Parts: sequence; structure tokens; C-alpha cells
Amino acid sequence: MTARQMQGWRDRAAVSFTAEKQPAHGSRGMVVTNHPLASAAGAEMLAAGGNAIDAAIAALFTLTVVEPMMVGIFGGGLSHIRLHDGTHVVLDGLSAAPRAATPDMYRPVSDRMPAYMETVDRENTIGAKAVATPGTLRGWCDANRRFGRLSLADVMEPAIRHARRGFAVTPYLAACIAEAAADLAGDPEIARLYLPGGTPLAAGHRLVTGDYADTLASIAAEGPDALYGGALGRHISDHMARAGGLIGLDDLMAVRTIDRPPVYGSYRGFDIYGPPPPSAGGVHVAQMLNILEHYDMAGLGFGSVESMHLLGEALKIAFADRAAATADPAFVQVPVEQLMSKAYAGERRGRIDTRRTASWAPGVVSSESANTTHVTVADAEGNIVASTQTINGLFGARFIIPGTGIVPNNYMALFDPHPGHALSIAPGKRVTTSMAPTIVFRDGQPAFALGLPGGLRIFGSVMQALVNLIDHGMSLQEAVEAPRLWTQGEALEVEEAVPAAQRDGLAARGWNVLPVAHVGGGMTAIAFGPGGATTGAACWRADGLAMGLGGGLARAGTRFWPDAPNVTLEAD
Repeated sequence: MTARQMQGWRDRAAVSFTAEKQPAHGSRGMVVTNHPLASAAGAEMLAAGGNAIDAAIAALFTLTVVEPMMVGIFGGGLSHIRLHDGTHVVLDGLSAAPRAATPDMYRPVSDRMPAYMETVDRENTIGAKAVATPGTLRGWCDANRRFGRLSLADVMEPAIRHARRGFAVTPYLAACIAEAAADLAGDPEIARLYLPGGTPLAAGHRLVTGDYADTLASIAAEGPDALYGGALGRHISDHMARAGGLIGLDDLMAVRTIDRPPVYGSYRGFDIYGPPPPSAGGVHVAQMLNILEHYDMAGLGFGSVESMHLLGEALKIAFADRAAATADPAFVQVPVEQLMSKAYAGERRGRIDTRRTASWAPGVVSSESANTTHVTVADAEGNIVASTQTINGLFGARFIIPGTGIVPNNYMALFDPHPGHALSIAPGKRVTTSMAPTIVFRDGQPAFALGLPGGLRIFGSVMQALVNLIDHGMSLQEAVEAPRLWTQGEALEVEEAVPAAQRDGLAARGWNVLPVAHVGGGMTAIAFGPGGATTGAACWRADGLAMGLGGGLARAGTRFWPDAPNVTLEAD
């Protein structure tokens, strides 16, 4: 964006803010993750001759060490890959319900919100019965094998190094440990690591995870089959059986990564590609942008009551349709074309009252955790990766499988515990997610790649970042850090940076306004410029860092002694 465009959005903005972090710039690649050591691991792969896929996978393995509360090899996620030849693929490594799972395996505590997804004794959230069959490791290894340039051992080396040597606990990680401490105390293995002596680790403590280093080393040597059928998998399935879990060795051996084509939408001349179902992200980002395209969002100004009202109404519509129809397409007929059509957006938009919020029912026939991570990577060859991965809840199911260092997911919490609905449990059914790893083009060239953690708040935050970039003319750093809002139909969450005057204006339109510290998690994004230039940005909501590669190799023909080619060096 030009300086004039950026000044234009500031002049029209009703909410002002100052970005807290600085962007990075590069010409030979960019890595943006939610931890400095993970960004460094990705940059190390690019410097070693690897490509964006190698860098992304190295960063993700490292995040399992330094962001253990968010992501792990026993989780699930999506990798949106755009290869230098223009090919797009979304690798679906989402978790699935075990074969022994049944629609009525839990006892729901209520048939009404907000407790609708809760179960007796929190069985779908804490402990072995909450764990779904993991697709993460298979998905990462498949991406590395099919599209990477370096070996699996190479891309795993930084993660093993940090696990064995240790790393400094950040204030963010320390706060997460303290938040989950009551549950972590219930498992001796995880308590020994994160609550030594019964006290949560403090920021600055050096955390060494030796068991996990050994687990990663065995995978680096044996490949993913160490988990999906090998000795590691047998050890895990035996433990799960003893602990009352449902995952058996047959579940692990059946895990496969699914190739899915991205869904496509357009917004004011930009082409937007995102993940298809069972992700809700791509479909509903496009749906909301189709609704907003009719309005002069730029003219309304960033953070105005009018623009925030429209964002909230678009979110309500998307969540009404998501609940009714977006799920694993192997089990549910998802009306993707209808949801993403401009005509359908026009029908839904026709009911919006710009002066008053409304209740929205689904327009099509018929509680996700915020604790996730995201990496965005680009290399000098034109390969781009936007990958969102998670163990679902903060520290997943909140135990460690003894002797492995593995924190398993609690993905079963994403299924509807009530039988007979689109999101109800079925054996082998993949979870529905709000992940939205998104890549945007203009005139056939990459413009932006972005994504974030945040559970149900993910795709709404992606939508808002795109409006910030396209309509408001923000810089990339401003777009990822700008105050956000969110609703799925009840309270309208607005970040605390939104002034009281705007909140009062929304309340006057019928909104139940709820100020919150943050909406969603740490967005990581890349903007593409001419000549291979890239800008990377991470936001204040996590420990994110952008790391760009510039410079390059020596000019051809350069010698150590260019002015004296015949000089002979003598030893002392």
C-alpha cells in the first residue's frame, strides 16, 4: 500500500491504534511463526537450501517443543500449499473420531447454550476419552516427502536440539501453564514437567523435555510409521486402553492425509483461496466478504459503529449457516457452491438492517478451542505455505503419555455430544474446524498469505484482516494488529482498544457488547511485492516473530584476493 492509501484509512478511522511490533522484509524468503525459535528453525532450512515446505515443517516441529500448549504431533491441522508452478493443495491432517466412538458416548449436561457442548465429568475435554485419532504427524511428513527438498531428519533437527538442550519459558507460556495448572496437577507426568514442586513454571525458567527429544529422534530415524503402527504407536495405544481411551493401534495404522482442492472466492478484484470442508474457514470467509462487498467499507471507516455493525451481522449469518451445514463432507452434504455464491450473499444481505442487529437462522438445510498455532512461509522460488495446527485445547487433553513427552489432543470436544446433528460423533469422522489458512492473489500474482489460531474466532479474524488490507489500505503490520470483534450470535466481543463511544453506539443498535482482552490469537502474515520482495508481520497476541532472508550468494567470479590473484599465503 502507498503512504497516501495508509494515510487515507487513518483519516477515516474511528478507532486509532499503534502497532506494537515491527515487520520484517526479505527478498529470498520469509518465515513468520508464533515463536522466535520456530521462525529461526524455518529460516535455517531456507538458508540450508530447503524450500518453503521444508521451512514450514521445521517450524511446526519446533513449535511442538516451544509452544507445547498449542500444538503437538498428536494433534491435527491443515496445510495450504501453493507451489511455484501455480498448483494449490490443502493437506488435511485433521483428527478423526476413533473407530470405537459412538454418537452417544458422552452424557451432555445441557441441550442449550452456553453449556450445550459440555459433558458430564468433562469426559470430552480432559483425559484419555477426549483424545481423537491424530493426523498431524502423518500430514507433516507427507508434506515434507512430497514437496520438500530436505530429509525428515534435517527438518526435525532444530526441534530435537531445543527439546534436549532446553529453552527459556516465555511469559506467554508461563501464563498458559498457570491457567491450566489445576488440570495439569491431575496427571503426574505433565505435572512433573510444568508444575515442579507443585508450582507452575515461571518465565525465564529453562525447560528441558528429554523424553520428547527421544520421541522426536525415533521419528526422525524411523519416519511417521514409528507412531502409525510402530513401537511408539503400540506403546501409546496400550496406554490409552489402560486409561479408558478409545484409540487403538488399528486407528493409528488407518490414518491418511487427504488432498483437498482449495475453495475460491473473490473480493474487489482479489482472488482468495482457502481450505474446504471439513474446515469452515474458506467457505465462510468467502461468504462474509460476498456480503460485505455491497457496502462501502472504506468510506464507512475502520472502527466506525456502522462498519462494526456490518462485520457483526456478517459473522452472525456465517455462524448460523456453519452450525447447520458445515462438517466432514464424507458424512454430511455441504452446500459449498450455495454458501459461496454472490447470489446467496445477496439474499442474506437483503435482510440486514443497518440500524439494528437481528437474529439469524440458517439459510441452508441442514465450541472450538482458541489454542492453536499458525505458520506462514514463502521462499524465493514462489512456494507458499499457510498452515494452521493444534492439539485443540490449552495443553490438549492435559496429560502426557508416559515416557514419550507427548501431550495428546482433546479434539473430541469439537464434536456435538448430542446425536443426530451435522457435527455429531461418528466413527472415522473428521472434526469440523474454523481454521482458515488463506492465500490471496491479484492479477495472478500472490498478494497476501495469512492465518492465525483462535478456534471459532479464526475465520472472522481472517475476514477482518482482509478488509483492513483491501478496503482500509492498512500496512500488513497494522492489519494483523488492528482491534478485532467477534460474535456467533450472542454477545458481540470487541477488543478493549475500541473506545467507549463505539461500544455505546453498537449497544444502541441492540448489541450486547462485551469488551475482551483479545479476539483470536497471534496472526502471522506475508505480503508480496514486486521482484520477489516480501514483508512479514506477527501480532501482539502471541510470541510471534517474522524473519526474512535478504542478501544472497557472492557475485559470480568473486575471489578472496580479487586484486592480487597470484598471492601465496604462507603458514606462520
